Amino acid sequence: MSEFGQGRSDRPRGNSNNRGGGQERRDSAGRTRNRGGNAPRQFSASAPSARGRRADQARLTAFEVLRAVSEHDAYANLVLPNRIRENRLDRRDAGFATELTYGALRGQGLYDAILARCVDRPLAQLDPAVLDTLRLGAHQLLAMRVPNHAALDEMVSLARMVIGAGASGLINAVLRKVSLKDLETWSAELVEGLSDENAAAAIVHSHPEWIVRALRQALVAHGRDATEINDLLAADNLAPVVNLVALPGVGSLDEAMDQGAEPGTLVKDSAYYQGGDIARLASVREGSTRVQDAGSQLVARALAAVPLPDAGEDQYWLDLCAGPGGKAALLAALAAQEGARLTANEPAEHRAELVSKALIAIDPETWMITVRDGREFAETEYAGGYDRIMVDAPCSGLGALRRRPESRWRKSPKDVAELTILQGELLDAALSAVRVGGVVAYVTCSPHPAETVAVIDDALARHKNVKLMDTGAALEASALPGMANAARKVGEGSTVQLWPHIHSTDAMFMALLTRTA
Repeated sequence: MSEFGQGRSDRPRGNSNNRGGGQERRDSAGRTRNRGGNAPRQFSASAPSARGRRADQARLTAFEVLRAVSEHDAYANLVLPNRIRENRLDRRDAGFATELTYGALRGQGLYDAILARCVDRPLAQLDPAVLDTLRLGAHQLLAMRVPNHAALDEMVSLARMVIGAGASGLINAVLRKVSLKDLETWSAELVEGLSDENAAAAIVHSHPEWIVRALRQALVAHGRDATEINDLLAADNLAPVVNLVALPGVGSLDEAMDQGAEPGTLVKDSAYYQGGDIARLASVREGSTRVQDAGSQLVARALAAVPLPDAGEDQYWLDLCAGPGGKAALLAALAAQEGARLTANEPAEHRAELVSKALIAIDPETWMITVRDGREFAETEYAGGYDRIMVDAPCSGLGALRRRPESRWRKSPKDVAELTILQGELLDAALSAVRVGGVVAYVTCSPHPAETVAVIDDALARHKNVKLMDTGAALEASALPGMANAARKVGEGSTVQLWPHIHSTDAMFMALLTRTA
């Protein structure tokens, strides 16, 4: 006898008028009736004998990644490629698993609000594996071109295989309720009666409300209109295209182009790649071509190319916070072309190892790695020792939510407050270590005012011998023609803020500073 009661007598048991369990719960085809929330019982889509007991590998892969994210605070972009390889997904299934994984993570807030209306208990009381399965099912039903019957059958099969038959009935019933309305209808119902624009945007665009408020403030702080908030949030939810960079003097994009990559439109020696597993490219495995957001490429190139206010020597470059090594690799390659040498500093041993791997394709005579607290570069022995310094400061990462979809649900306003102190201290150290007439680039992958313009304003107030440069001009000089203006004028200088909805990059901030005396 199976879990679904096959082999039971067809004879009704108990009083035939008793709907509490006395009547047989199958129709003439043998389909059971399940209940989700307070809804009337509905017959399941198929008879027990017709139901699958194994999920397809693409959906299983997405489920495994969501469980790793939920249970172990893993990062989806690190777990997913390994699971795709281990489950031997072909290019088509890998694409499906990728969209399902990232879509469910990005839409988690919205999908949870919908699921809460379809379940008869608080979501927190559900088994976490069941909740992850429901999120995957909701994304397929509401945001992917998957037929409802296929999404329902596959998610029930997945539940039976990895969770158990008992959970499959609940999952089937809840997802059937979800499927009764489209995403637009669900969203309209959820925000009906809400007068707070931030609260409504948080639901519709699936962001925590505090992040919506912070991003709205950031738009204004960087000279843009607050009404762009919905466009910005929508851009956060788009699947980003893989950006490649060929390390100058080392790498080539020829192999990627042969695999269908397209030339980048924002920065030279870059490309957009949609050919599946990037590790299939030999140049990527060798490290001469790297995956790097175009915004990160652009700020590194701007620092490397901006003319020094004091022509002097230009031999010693420093990446103060180099881990995991993306910008350090590009800076090292650019430094080598200019006859300079890069010091890549990273305080964490394991991240310093990642930096070393990132630099492997570049002549080791042109770079070195140090492992120390970046604030120690404020010490006298380093004073005036460097011509160009990159301060890619630890930040909240609010500018990279589209690439790290799970991070929006892990962050809090407290994270920003704690980081701003460290950011100011690292910038102070760099301003002590740079020579007179040298340049410091302060960079964050966050547009939050507290992590960007406030840090610069405070540093300028503390250091009367420091001047803000025309960062906008430096960035545009390093970009391909046609880049939309990203600069905000501040006195005689400017800062730069890139945006996902304007530049199709992460929301990178950059300010170039020079020491005058």
